[in-house]
Amino acid sequence: MEKEEMQEVIIPEAAATLKYARISSRKVKIVIDLIRGKSVDEALAIVKFTPKAASEIVEKLLKSAIANAENNHHMAHEKLYVAEVYANQGPTLKRIRPAAKGSAVRIRKRTSHITIVLRERD
Repeated sequence: MEKEEMQEVIIPEAAATLKYARISSRKVKIVIDLIRGKSVDEALAIVKFTPKAASEIVEKLLKSAIANAENNHHMAHEKLYVAEVYANQGPTLKRIRPAAKGSAVRIRKRTSHITIVLRERD
């Protein structure tokens, strides 16, 4: 019996992660869904003109991912595209606000972990 050798192709990728961003992952997902699969220049343009609170955070993170790709992984800027982008829920900061009749209401200040992965197009 002969062994068949499988040739593994390693696709270079660059990532940037922002942890504990003080914004709800629900709000971030609205913005990141717009840029998934797009080229980096198109993604930057979309994020720049999206009137959402999360767009500023995502723009900064996208620029960081591009810099990582160019400087650390020697990838060409023209070929880069957003392969993966996701926002997971981080720990929730719990605060208390006084309410009527001496009771208290919980305020949940949500955080999120945002990750952008870039790859080169063939």
